[in-house]
Amino acid sequence: MILTSTRPSQLASSVLRVEHLTVSVGGSAAPKAVVSDLSFTLAPGETLCIAGESGSGKSMTALAIMGLLPKPAARIAGGAIRLGDTDLATLDERALRRIRGDRVAMIFQEPMTSLNPVLTIGRQLTEAIRAHRPVSSAEARKRAIATLEAVRIPDAAARLSQHPHELSGGMRQRVMIAMALALEPDVLIADEPTTALDVTVQAQVLGLLKELQQKFGTAIILITHDMGVVAEMADRVVVMRQGEVVEEGAVEALFSAPTHPYTQALLAAVPRMGFGDGRQATAMAADQTVAASALPPVAMLNDLTVRFDLTGGLFGRVQRQVHAVAGVSLEIAANETYSLVGESGCGKSTTAKALAGLVPYAGDIVVGGRNMGGLDAKGRKAMRRDVQMIFQDPFASLDPRMTAGDLVAEPLVIHAIGDKAEQRERTAELFRRVGLSPDQMARYPHEFSGGQRQRICIARALALRPKLIVADESVSALDVSVQARVLELLRELQQEFGIAYLFISHDMAVVENISTHVAVMYLGQIVERGTRDQVFGDPRHAYTRRLIAAVPQPDPARRQLAGLQRLDGEIPSPVRRVGDPPVRLVLEDVGGGHMVAA
Repeated sequence: MILTSTRPSQLASSVLRVEHLTVSVGGSAAPKAVVSDLSFTLAPGETLCIAGESGSGKSMTALAIMGLLPKPAARIAGGAIRLGDTDLATLDERALRRIRGDRVAMIFQEPMTSLNPVLTIGRQLTEAIRAHRPVSSAEARKRAIATLEAVRIPDAAARLSQHPHELSGGMRQRVMIAMALALEPDVLIADEPTTALDVTVQAQVLGLLKELQQKFGTAIILITHDMGVVAEMADRVVVMRQGEVVEEGAVEALFSAPTHPYTQALLAAVPRMGFGDGRQATAMAADQTVAASALPPVAMLNDLTVRFDLTGGLFGRVQRQVHAVAGVSLEIAANETYSLVGESGCGKSTTAKALAGLVPYAGDIVVGGRNMGGLDAKGRKAMRRDVQMIFQDPFASLDPRMTAGDLVAEPLVIHAIGDKAEQRERTAELFRRVGLSPDQMARYPHEFSGGQRQRICIARALALRPKLIVADESVSALDVSVQARVLELLRELQQEFGIAYLFISHDMAVVENISTHVAVMYLGQIVERGTRDQVFGDPRHAYTRRLIAAVPQPDPARRQLAGLQRLDGEIPSPVRRVGDPPVRLVLEDVGGGHMVAA
């Protein structure tokens, strides 16, 4: 069923006008403006992107429009937000509730925390519909099914009885879009709706938003720090920095001739497919890899298999298994950045955790010439000096009760390396090496920015001078400029210390810019691997071509929305009955070490 919209407001010249908006935090005693004198208009059917780094005021602007500012910590200190003839800034909570979801709706960044985990999808959809429309339960259910079908969720009627945790990340995000569009709002605010999504799921979501916008005439405010998404979606762009607008204009003009230095810096920091220093760094690292080829590999995986049991029935017997990793083999050399790419659920993070000794596995993992499977507790502890890990969320991986200095020094303490004075001196040197000041060692994690916290994690990983660092989505949540600085730091440290990286990411542009070798994973198996230039320059497997085609390009002239809308479907389930073998793919050499699954 396709929904149609006939709202008269779509015929107006502008559906939303933000006039000199100022948002303050800190209360009346010491107010601080986090959004200052912001003005813009939004036309029906238009997509306005608000871009900028964390702390620029993007999300606070969205919360102010929705009337969701965390009071009394934050408040609208001045200006107007006009939806038609209504000033939203002057409405009380009861009046705002009548407008939210009906005329203005919002898609939040993380659907798992935005959806109620104890309520079914159907309950949450029908509640939203009946809160604004005088319809029966049956009619609300019918409309809920129609909205799920509109966002291309298969078997929509059956999904109504499921809970959020039973759906994939991309499906949950589509449910959020369905909820936001169920009442055909005039304005849809999407706050970083694709940041945590795989590149193909991101492509599906962006294409879906554009398709539904064309059907309903909805005006969209898209908030993002991803300039590739901006180029793909925007009609106009507002660039914010520290709560103020530094540049505004049509997307083509802004990308072709940005006038403000901050906009220029943002665009310069965007990793681009086939451009930038990554190719030079790859060539240099490839030369280093050839020089080290006579040495044993730093790490070697042979027929790595990881399965997780799923119990059920009256006695809780194992009935099914998740075949997370199925027969993965690869070698990582010194000075090499070996990237694993693929969609969520393909097994790349499980492979990394097995290599770091964090999950049980079958097969062989050899690090520094030692097979991990034959090591006792003492041997595994010694092995961990050679393998360290950088996690995706630096704030979650740092103990908030410990100072930054103690966190970086902790591996030295655990392995009894040096006395206290030597440990402190080495910690201070690590802080300097990652671009932090030793004076910051006494601070706690919450006192640092996201990029600084990731630098602390890198310093901690370097403390034991490992041979291999596993970086699992280590830059995916960072702003584009911070991301560029962290990637450059990783390159510098690799050249200085000869570290090998296993780099795990769903960002294909980042992977192309930092990798020497790439392996593409699908359903727990490698379907293509080779040098960076082989995989990106001449992709042989259809799945690899699909991943590369889905990357949004930071160039409005190269929009590919039609292609994005064709990217349907999800990875099949890796769950099998006990005793059922996985589908085993065979890698065949297509020349020069370039392997493709047959």
